[in-house]
Formats: sequence, C-alpha cells, structure tokens
Amino acid sequence: TPSQFGSCRPEPSFADKLHLPITNSKVIKCHFFLQYVDKEEVVLWMNTVGPYHNRQETYKYFSLPFCVGTKKTISHYHETLGEALQGVELEFSGLDIKFKDEVMQTSYCDIELDKAKRDAFVYAINNHYWYQMYIDDLPIWGIVGEADENGEDHYLWTYKKLEIGFNGNRIVDVNLTSEGKVKLVPNTRIAMSYSVKWKKSDVKFEDRFDKYLDPSFFQHRIHWFSIFNSFMMVIFLVGLVSMILMRTLRKDYARYSKEEEMDDMDRDLGDEYGWKQVHGDVFRPSSHPMLFSSLIGSGCQIFSVSFIVIIVAMIEDLYTERGSMLSTAIFVYAATSPVNGYFGGSLYAKQGGRRWIKQMFIGAFLIPAMVCGTAFFINFIAMYYHASRAIPFGTMVAVCCICFFVILPLNLVGTILGRNLSGQPNFPCRVNAVPRPIPEKKWFMEPAVIVCLGGILPFGSIFIEMYFIFTSFWAYKIYYVYGFMMLVLVILCIVTVCVTIVCTYFLLNAEDYRWQWTSFLSAASTAVYVYMYSFYYYFFKTKMYGLFQTSFYFGYMAVFSTSLGIMCGAVGYVGTSAFVRKIYTNVKID
Repeated sequence: TPSQFGSCRPEPSFADKLHLPITNSKVIKCHFFLQYVDKEEVVLWMNTVGPYHNRQETYKYFSLPFCVGTKKTISHYHETLGEALQGVELEFSGLDIKFKDEVMQTSYCDIELDKAKRDAFVYAINNHYWYQMYIDDLPIWGIVGEADENGEDHYLWTYKKLEIGFNGNRIVDVNLTSEGKVKLVPNTRIAMSYSVKWKKSDVKFEDRFDKYLDPSFFQHRIHWFSIFNSFMMVIFLVGLVSMILMRTLRKDYARYSKEEEMDDMDRDLGDEYGWKQVHGDVFRPSSHPMLFSSLIGSGCQIFSVSFIVIIVAMIEDLYTERGSMLSTAIFVYAATSPVNGYFGGSLYAKQGGRRWIKQMFIGAFLIPAMVCGTAFFINFIAMYYHASRAIPFGTMVAVCCICFFVILPLNLVGTILGRNLSGQPNFPCRVNAVPRPIPEKKWFMEPAVIVCLGGILPFGSIFIEMYFIFTSFWAYKIYYVYGFMMLVLVILCIVTVCVTIVCTYFLLNAEDYRWQWTSFLSAASTAVYVYMYSFYYYFFKTKMYGLFQTSFYFGYMAVFSTSLGIMCGAVGYVGTSAFVRKIYTNVKID
C-alpha cells in the first residue's frame, strides 16, 4: 500500500500487460524501507478535517469544497484493521511532488466559490476546523482559515508551503506553513497553490517521530511524583497488610489451637467467633456462578492483553504507524482467548457448574459484545454525521469473523484445558449441606459498604496516570512513556489485591462467607471512580461539544471503565482466593 512505504508510483497491472479487458487496473508499486531516488514521486495524502476541540469528529478532507490537484488520482485502501476502525480516510491530493525536486509557488486548482461553498468554509472556520495530511507516513496539520476579530469576515488559507527534510535517500522531516489569506466572497474564484522546498537534515530516520513527542508534558515532575507517591502507597499498604494480618492471624491460630485442646464442655461454654466458624461455607459456590466465572475469565484475559500490549509498546514504537496500537490490541486479545476459557472454565467446574458450553459462550462474547454494541451504536451517529469514524461494513464483517472463527475456538480450547487440568474442587474444607445463617453485624461491615469503599485506594494509585492517558487519547498528544504505564499497572494490581484481602478478612471475621462477589466488586468499583473522573475531565479539561463527540467520549469511556473494572475485579478475586485458601489450609478443622 502506498502510504506505508512512501515511495510509490502507478504501474500497469498484470491484466494490462496481457491486454485483458479489465478497466481501472492500475496498481501501486512501492519500494520498501521508505527509500527514494532523485526525482521519484512522493505522495501527499489528505486524511481528514474536523473541529479542533473534537478530536474524534473527523470528516473526509474533500467533504469541504477544496479542489483537487491535476495529477492522476491514486486510490488508497485501509492497510490494517486498526486504521479502518480509527477512521483514516486517505485521499490523493493531486499535487506533483518529486524527491529533491523543488517547486516554486504554483497554482494547482481553482475553487469556484458560490454561496453554498462559502457557507461550508465559514462553518468550518467558525468551528476551528483543521486538517491532517501525510507525507511518507509523517503527519502534517494545517488550519482551514480564520475570522477577523469581529467574526464578520472570514479568510481561507490558500497557499501550502511545504518544507521537507531529507537524510540521504529518506524523508525525515516535514513542515507546513499556511499562507495566502484570501477573503471569502461569494461568486469569486480562489486559486489554491503550493510550493515544495527540500533541505538536508541531520535527523536520523529512526528518530524522525521524536519531534511529535512531548517530553516536557509526559516526563513532568508531577508524573514522576505521582509514580513515587503510588509506589510509597504500595509499600505502606503491603507493610500494613502484612503486619495486621500476620499478627492478627497468628493470634487467631493461637486461639484456635487453644480451643482444640479444650474438652467439649469448655468449647461449648466458650465464646467462639471469627473466620474459622464459616469454614463449612467459605468455599460454597458463589451466586450466579456462570456469570461470575465468565467475568473472572474475561478479567484475566484483559490483564494478559494489557500486560502484553504494554511490553510490545515498550519494545516497538507503535505510534509511528497509523492504527498499529489498535491492531496489536485486537490481535493480542484474539490470541489470548485461551486464557479466558482456562480461568473461566476451571472456576465454573470447581463451583460445580454443568452447563459449561453456555458459560464458554458467555465468557467468549462478554467483552466483544460490550465493545461492538457500543461501537455500533456510535456508528449510527457517525453515519448520520457522515463522519470518517463510521465503520465500513467490510470492517464490521471482519470483526465478526474474528469473534466467531478465532476467539470462540480458542476459548473452547482454553475451557477444555481448564476443566480437565484444574477443574477439580480440591478445597481444604468440606462444604456443609445446609448454609450457615449470617449473623447481624455493624453497618460498615456490610458487603455493599465494603464494595463502595474498596475502589478508592486503587483509583488513588492511578488517577494521575489516567490524566495523561486521557490527554493522549482525547487531545493531541502521543503517549509513549509505556514504562510508566507498566509501573502503574503493577502498582494497581498490588494495591487491589491488598485492599481486597483486608476487606475479605474483615468480612469473614464477621462470619459472612459471601466473599467471592464482595472481593470482585470491591476491586471492580475502581471503574466507578474512573468513570466519575471522566465526567470531571470532560467538563473541566476539554472543550468538546456536539452529540457525536459527546456520545463517542462517554460511550468509549464506559467501555474503558468497565473493562478496567472487570480486570481489577479478577485480579482482586484471584489474590483473595489464594489468601482464603491459605488461611483455611493452615488451621486444623474437624
């Protein structure tokens, strides 16, 4: 594809060489490694145009009444699934640009400005429209025009002044200067022009994207301080949990050992209380085991995807290729489907579930259904707006094929392995036939209160990083400090496990054995705080407006928050489950 390699030119297809009666059979021949020879064609792709404050509200560049250059059109096809889903709409500019061939200011087309076209440009200027172009995969941005101070007269920038830097036979830098301000007057002709200047640059090819990064923003002292603060929180929490639980559990073990030495009459007269008393119910299957197992499996898969994608992003500069991050995430999610099936299927088998095929389907399609449902809803709004974010039908079919022919079979493999390898309910305590009544307890020990309070500390460990992630996605920053993200992920997991262990210990000590859902939801409540923070970010940190952008923002923030909550819930449950199994293994129970 032309934009991936940059050095491209139309050539006759195989059908043309054989003189077959097939029309429009020109193909694009591209040179690998983005290397050029002198006078070779350099393609300028026009991508999208849209309001500056609404990053995701983009339209095709030629949806505005711009004119096209005289050079023959080259068609572009989406290179990756991620590029198609992100609304990349590359169209050939028609400008004649050749490697190291300078072009003085040259008119390439005229705009016949009638009232309808003028109104379109005026609307774009009033809404601060700007456009994006690509040369050799390097993005360039330019503004459509500007209005005077009174907002009565509007002006269009008509002269694109391109300055391209090269190092050897490769393009390493592109700059655009917009000049030629022309007042928009109906029934006039506006000439569009361009010029190209080539300059030698010392920038290395592998460093050519560094100019788009913002170290002063992402490596600010606040970012470092937040990581340090979260790290200190982890040390404090781990120390606190270790000290409290180890000392408390030691006392519990000592008390229970003393009770074992009593005779039956003394034991009956004694005041028995604590987590040992629910040993016959603590491993009782959770309510709604099918849904619970599916959520745990999905959460483990989301954690695996996050961990792998962050490592790949640390090794490879994924921001240098359009849609590569999204394509990588989709591929890794599909490839890690056995993780979902293994953990979900094994947990469902341990809880005595028999309808394992239904559980497998729920686990396999839980996250894809949520994401695709939200995407298709927003897609209807995008189609109404004629936005480039409208997902093509072919892309929808491709996503559905991935779900049915990749994710589902791999999930089946994981489910079978999980049921056969670790599906035996080998609990350290027998489960009583009759459930033990749950005694009354203080209001702050109720599961609902624990769930509401459980997400505060995990959210506190990540909310600064959320600001940087939100800014890179909803504003015009390129996120590249994935080492920070990995540290935050590790810190989040440790804090989540510590908090859920403490919550579960107090719950069991109150002789309430409903710890499975409580541990999951207390960790998953982090998502509620993240979504609440997204409201603050929308109203106080952005200037977004309009139905499309608002729906896009809150729709995908709901997907992000829910996925984060499912991941935190699964991590919290896995850690708590290991803790519960450990403490009941170490105590002698008749």
